[in-house]
Amino acid sequence: MNLKGEPAYVGRHCGSHAYEVTPELVRFYADALGDASPLYAEIAPSLLFHSECYKVLGEWYLKNLFGNLHARQDWELFGAIPIGETVRTRSTIVERYAKRGRDYVVNETDVVDSAGRLLVRGRTHQSFLPAGGAQPAGFVVDEKTARDKASRAPRAEPPAAAGEALAPLDKVVDERRCWMFSGPGKNYHTDREAAKQLGFPSIVVQGMMSTCFVHQLMQDRFGRGWVVGGKAQLKLTNVLWVDERVLVGGRVREERPEGTRTRVVCDVWVEKADGTRTLVGEASALG
Repeated sequence: MNLKGEPAYVGRHCGSHAYEVTPELVRFYADALGDASPLYAEIAPSLLFHSECYKVLGEWYLKNLFGNLHARQDWELFGAIPIGETVRTRSTIVERYAKRGRDYVVNETDVVDSAGRLLVRGRTHQSFLPAGGAQPAGFVVDEKTARDKASRAPRAEPPAAAGEALAPLDKVVDERRCWMFSGPGKNYHTDREAAKQLGFPSIVVQGMMSTCFVHQLMQDRFGRGWVVGGKAQLKLTNVLWVDERVLVGGRVREERPEGTRTRVVCDVWVEKADGTRTLVGEASALG
C-alpha cells in the first residue's frame, strides 16, 4: 500500500466518489447488519456508506499501521438517501491531535445528493501508535488486556439516563457478517492472519459496525425523526472480537425543544455478554 498521506495535514482533500444507490446495495446492507427496517422499501440506510472514509487510506492514514484503532465516530443525518439517487462523497482531514501516547487523525466524510444537498456527515477519529517508537512485543490488544481494561472502567449505568428504555438489539458478529461488512478483501476485520500481522490475536470487528447497530436502535424507535435530524457522538471503548455476542441498548436522558419539534437525547451503548461495553455515547433524534 502506498501511504502517501504522511504527514496527514488538516484541510487535505482525501477523495471523492459517485455511487448509484441501488436496491441491491440496500439489500446487502440489510443482510449484513440484520437490519430489516420497513423504511428500506423507500429509502436507503443513512449509514449505507459507513466505511467510505476507508476507501482512501493512503490519503489520511499514518505510516505505522501496527495496532491502529478506530477510537470515536460522530454522525449527523440531514436528509434521507433516496433509492435510485446518485450520490457523491467527499473526504477531508479536519483535525490532528495527540492523546495518551497515541496520534489521532480525524476524517470528515460527507454524502451529498445530485443537487449538492448534504445528506450525511461522519467524523472518524482513528488512533495510531507513534512512528519511530519501539513496536510492542506480542499483541497490542488481546482478550486479556481487553478484559483488564474493562475491569478498570466503571460499570455503572450511563449517568442521568432515567427515561424510556429503547428496545434492545441482540447481535452475534460472526465471520460472515464481518466479511459482508468489511470485505471482500482480506484485512484485520475479515481475516485472522491479517489481524495477527497488525498486532491482534483474532479478527477485530470493525468499529463502524457497532455504530450501525446504534443507527438501527435509534431508527427502530424514532423512524424518520432519526433519518432527518439524527446525531450521534460515539466512543469505541473496547475491542469487539469475531463470534462475540452483544446487546445494543439505550435510554432516554432528556427532551428539549428544537424549533417546533422536540429533540430526544439518549445514552446508548453496545455491551458484551460479560458486561464489557465496547461502545458508549449519546444519540439524539427528533420526536
